[in-house]
Amino acid sequence: MNSIWEKETVLPQYEPLKQDLKVDVAVIGGGMAGILTAYLLQKQGVNAAVLEAKTIGSGQTGKTTAKITSQHNLIYHKLVSSLGIEQAKLYAHANQEAIGMYRNLAKRCSDAVVFEEKDNILYTVQNPDAIEKEVKAMQQLDLKATFITQTELPFSIEGAVSLEGQAQFHPLEFLKEISSGLTVFEHTMVQNIEEHTVITNHGKVTANHIVIAAHYPFINVPGYYFLRQHQERSYVLALKHAQQYDGMYLGIEEPSYSFRSAGEYLLFGGASHRTGENRSGGHYDMLRKAAHQFYPNGEEAACWSAQDCMPMDHIPYIGPYAFGMEGVYVATGFQKWGMTSSMVSAMILSDLILEKANPYLPLFTPQRMHIGLSVKQAVNDTVHAVRGLAAGFMAPPRAMVEQLPKGHGGIVEVENKKFGVYKDEQGISHIVQARCTHLGCQLEWNPDDKSWECPCHGSRFDYMGHVIDNPTMEDLQYDSITEYQ
Repeated sequence: MNSIWEKETVLPQYEPLKQDLKVDVAVIGGGMAGILTAYLLQKQGVNAAVLEAKTIGSGQTGKTTAKITSQHNLIYHKLVSSLGIEQAKLYAHANQEAIGMYRNLAKRCSDAVVFEEKDNILYTVQNPDAIEKEVKAMQQLDLKATFITQTELPFSIEGAVSLEGQAQFHPLEFLKEISSGLTVFEHTMVQNIEEHTVITNHGKVTANHIVIAAHYPFINVPGYYFLRQHQERSYVLALKHAQQYDGMYLGIEEPSYSFRSAGEYLLFGGASHRTGENRSGGHYDMLRKAAHQFYPNGEEAACWSAQDCMPMDHIPYIGPYAFGMEGVYVATGFQKWGMTSSMVSAMILSDLILEKANPYLPLFTPQRMHIGLSVKQAVNDTVHAVRGLAAGFMAPPRAMVEQLPKGHGGIVEVENKKFGVYKDEQGISHIVQARCTHLGCQLEWNPDDKSWECPCHGSRFDYMGHVIDNPTMEDLQYDSITEYQ
């Protein structure tokens, strides 16, 4: 399902890598973080090449709601309480500087980028105390936040925090313009990194520096990012003939609805869940029901979903990949705020490569250890991983092939073995292995997106077993028993 950005934008096409290459910097990933990093480096005369497994902007950048904001849910009260005011200020200032960078770059772009200054607003329908604490914390950090009780929303609220000087834009039109002039290789899948050499399916790229900006780090050891974050999915409807908003909105409690205008559309989002935990489906329908309640005359023009990495301590991992991997860097864990975090990543990583001091690196470095912010989420993630690994050994198959209705999928038993089976609308059953090719967790079917998902670390596959989202790099086996009528 394509987003409105994907439907409206014709991006340039780039050739795959055709021969071995030597560059100063190899950037893995052609989304916003990777393209921005290559762009900032090229402006400083650095020879950088972007390696993209599919096409630029085809990952989460094309699925975003494209809010550019420093207000990342109720983040600042947590940071002030756990890390202190000075560390919290670093987070605020990094993101505010990122907004300024976008603003300056957008001035050089065409009107198609549609860069618009907006207030960003977090609202509550039942917990004003949490909002008031956030406002106080934000004001301590020099953020222009105010407590309000009246909004444009189609329902009453108990309170909200409004932050001025934020923005929204057309992400793919922006990506299209800043990628012009960069060295980009599409359909070039990175398979491994050996010292300063990137191994791809079309050749080798030797580089002094390597940036992994492919959403989720695909190298398990060292780094162990699969133990340090989980993934979540969220859903969006693009509505015509619905209310237009001057601000960008997000609720702080479930159901947590997101609102923002985009030209003739209202982007109405929410209904999030941990990847691999949507066996019953119905998340698009939840949004449709709410949309009909709020906007009876609204007309759905598009629907899509996105995936986000959620770090244990609520701070992205940006910096050196791991001890023992000299010259390799990472940007991940954007926790649903990928646009601002992409620019923060580009700022930090370009400074590192150019050997410039960056004041934000100590806060974002992957080598940090914020125990107070991490321990609760670490326990929760471990429980999910153990449950996913044990599922195949303890759980009986949930359905037999012949019992699956058309258009549905599930874990079934075929010839005394467990498989994932999706029966399409024509009644043909598509059978794949039931365990993730990353670390072996049992997969779950997501009926909303018609995809196989790993509840442990968030890898996703289409019904034919092809990889959609990392960390896995390997497709599922499409079993030799492929059709049942």
